[in-house]
Amino acid sequence: MMMMMSVAMARFVVEKNSLTVTSPDSIKGTHDSAIANFGVPQYGGSMAGTVVYPKENQKGCKGFEDSAFKTKPGDCFFTLKVWNAEKAGASAVLVADDTEEALITMDSSQDGGASAKYIENITIPSALIDKDFGEKLKKAISSGDMVNVNLDWREAVPHPDDRVEYELWSNSNDECGPKCNMLMEFVKDFKGAAQILERGGYTQFTPHYITWYCPQAFTLSKQCKSQCINHGRYCAPDPEQDFSQGYEGKDVVVENLRQLCVFRVANETRKPWVWWDYVTDFQIRCPMKQKKYNKECADGVIKSLGLDIGKIEKCMGDPNADSDNSVLKEEQDAQVGKGTRGDVTILPTLVINNRQYRGKLDKAAVLKAICSGFEETTDPAVCLSGDIETNECLDNNGGCWQDKVSNITACKDTFRGRVCECPLVDGVQFKGDGYNNCTASGPGRCKINNGGCWQDTRDGQTFSACVETEGGKCQCPHGFKGDGVKSCEDIDECKEKKACQCPECSCKNTWGGYDCTCGGDLLYMKDHDTCISKRASGGRTAWAAFWVIFVGLVMAAGGAYLVYKYRLRSYMDSEIRAIMAQYMPLDSQVEVPNHSSENHA
Repeated sequence: MMMMMSVAMARFVVEKNSLTVTSPDSIKGTHDSAIANFGVPQYGGSMAGTVVYPKENQKGCKGFEDSAFKTKPGDCFFTLKVWNAEKAGASAVLVADDTEEALITMDSSQDGGASAKYIENITIPSALIDKDFGEKLKKAISSGDMVNVNLDWREAVPHPDDRVEYELWSNSNDECGPKCNMLMEFVKDFKGAAQILERGGYTQFTPHYITWYCPQAFTLSKQCKSQCINHGRYCAPDPEQDFSQGYEGKDVVVENLRQLCVFRVANETRKPWVWWDYVTDFQIRCPMKQKKYNKECADGVIKSLGLDIGKIEKCMGDPNADSDNSVLKEEQDAQVGKGTRGDVTILPTLVINNRQYRGKLDKAAVLKAICSGFEETTDPAVCLSGDIETNECLDNNGGCWQDKVSNITACKDTFRGRVCECPLVDGVQFKGDGYNNCTASGPGRCKINNGGCWQDTRDGQTFSACVETEGGKCQCPHGFKGDGVKSCEDIDECKEKKACQCPECSCKNTWGGYDCTCGGDLLYMKDHDTCISKRASGGRTAWAAFWVIFVGLVMAAGGAYLVYKYRLRSYMDSEIRAIMAQYMPLDSQVEVPNHSSENHA
């Protein structure tokens, strides 16, 4: 009763994807379709196909004998319609609403019987379309038109930044039938990928647990006491739906609280991924069927993971207190949808970048949805795992540019499909369109396949046409001519440049240069393009000339110094004599009469 009331009053958001009719022209256009909460929606991708509508069994409630759909009509669950269509070979299913209403989310039935098996086996996507659009499709098909549509899930999950934030709303109860079995299997299978994403900083994961509260008038009832803690504030359904035996709802609430605190304590040590270890180990070691779903077993798991039990118990608080529990109070507040997200009413529920995931809770399907939350080409390697993606670059290099010599390619695989993008190799950026050409650019480019320029080695000597500058081009080195890319040919300097012009010289062309030699006992001087004698007498003559020049320079310097000293001394003598003349007559001067004022007294 309480659960039904909470669901009825909740605000449910229908998650949609785009459906585009590409032909015929009469109904061409884009429409909304509601993603079903089962099967495998192609998050991050799209699917094109032709719509088929059976002449009989139009509700798809019975199996189809073949692609002609030749059985009688009936009525059934959404999941059975999709399952029958998948068995008949359908790639996707569109279910037309038979009522004029806003789109709703098709959910799987809660029946734990025979239907549970085929629900788990549904692997194709499905979506609900409104009645009016459905009628238009039926009419076009009945008129003999080929109706082509494109189902697009690429924007079903937003990607606001380079990190994906997601949360899983679950329950520690392992005895609630197919839903619990599916949840437990998912947590176990997804653990590895989740921890890789979290350790690499690609995602931020937060676990959540749904709880209900008991109406105040019934807090003292047997039902509320068995299902709730903190005097009716936080409740969970009885696992066996039998209040007289087995575990009670309050046992589930306490374990939910413990798992929340395990996450908080692990997060404090910057190892939030340990939550996945605890939950999977608890499922294996402490199942309800073996009567091990209790504190003692939980403490054993906590100790084995090296977590602080004291901190976890302090976080949990007192479940018997007549007051709010801060941790569970936050959970109840978070259940209410904010912004574009609806209230959490389906258990389990996955929320990715604040958008509620719809579809089967399956490792490959969920990983595909999470990876669609990354910007294209920024998705981590785990998004390219074999179970969710086929590497398109393996087939003809995806049609992108490739240098087979150095095994460099512009093909970059993403789970959405391949992208032709010139690569960055060892710090060197290639530039080009990615399809027909990519060229190494900037400093360091000559290290990568010689920058795409000509290069050759002969007799241990290597010449390259690569110029190591920003925006540098291929240019044949000195001694060669050509385009610098495909070829550089040696220049015959002896013929073309007429090297070695001196009379005694003889020229021999070499690869990338030339050699000049002189006849007889002569030595070639390249800078002067001349020959000189190598004999010893010639050497003595040269040295003699050197010493003559040297001695001459020394003598000239000495003479200049003596002249300088003489002139300086003469100048100093004249200055001194002028000063002395002011005080006394010199021998060479006539005495000057005294004209002082005393002689006129």
